[in-house]
Amino acid sequence: MIGREFTEIDWDDLRHFLALAQSGTLLGAAKLLGVEHATISRRVSSLEASLGRKLVDRRGRRIILTPDGEQVARHAALVAVQTAAIEQLARSSATEVRGHVRISAPPALSSVLLAKLIAAVRRDHPGVQITLVGEKRLASLNRREADIAVRMSRPEDGDYSIVKLGETSFHLYASKTYLDTVPPSDWTFIGYDETMNASPQQLRLSELAAGRPIAVRSSVLEFQAATASLGAGVVMLPDFIVPESSGLQRIENEQVLTREVWLVVHSDIKDVPSVRVVVDALRTALGK
Repeated sequence: MIGREFTEIDWDDLRHFLALAQSGTLLGAAKLLGVEHATISRRVSSLEASLGRKLVDRRGRRIILTPDGEQVARHAALVAVQTAAIEQLARSSATEVRGHVRISAPPALSSVLLAKLIAAVRRDHPGVQITLVGEKRLASLNRREADIAVRMSRPEDGDYSIVKLGETSFHLYASKTYLDTVPPSDWTFIGYDETMNASPQQLRLSELAAGRPIAVRSSVLEFQAATASLGAGVVMLPDFIVPESSGLQRIENEQVLTREVWLVVHSDIKDVPSVRVVVDALRTALGK
C-alpha cells in the first residue's frame, strides 16, 4: 500500500498553532503574535494539511485541541523553548546596543509611567526598538512572549533575575460633590469586573464596601477613575494614576492597600546590551 506523501512542516505554521493552543482563541493568538486572526486560521489549516491530521475542533469562539493537537502542542512548546534559547545565545553575544526588546506590564502602569521612560531610551539608544504590551496576565518569559516583565507579584519559580522596584499605594477616591451629598452608609463603589475578583485590589475593595454595592465594574482602570470623577461612586485607585486635575478627592489619609512592583527578566538575556539599557531605565524610573 502506498502511504501518504509527507509534506515538510513550515515552522512558522507551527508557531502560529502554538499561539492558538496557548491562548485558546483565534483572537487571543492573533493578539499574542501581532497578526490578523485570519492569518492564525490559515496557518493552522496549513499545518493540519502538512500533517494530514485534524489538530483543532472549532466550536464557536473557543478552540478545542484534538488528541493529535494536544500532542503536537506539547512538542511545539519544547521547540519554542529551544528556539528561544538559541536566540538568546545570539543576542547575548552582541556588544552593540541594538535590537528589539518586548516589555509586558499592567495596562495602567504602562500608560501612565512607562511612556516617558521608553521615549528616553529611544532618544539615547536609537538602535533599540521597544514593544510595550499592556496586559494583566503574566506573560511567559520562557516562551519569549516578553523579554522583560513588570509585575505586581513576585514570580514563585523560574530562572529569572528579579528586582523589587518599589511599592504602589492605593487609596479610596471620589468626587467632592459625591462626598458632600452622599453619606458613607449610602456609598456605592466602582471596581473591577469578574475577571479580577481574585486580585488584592478587588478583595480589599469588597472588604471596605462591607455589603454596600459595587455598582459599576470595568476591567479598565482609567474608566473607573473617569466614572468616579463624574460622581458615580467611590473607587480604589493606585495613587500614580490620579492627577491633580482629575477632580477626585482622597477619602482617607491612610493607604488602604500597598502592592509591590517587581521587575523580572530571564537570566539568560539580562546582560544583553539592549535588554540591559531598558532594565536600567526601568530601575531608575520606577525604583526607589
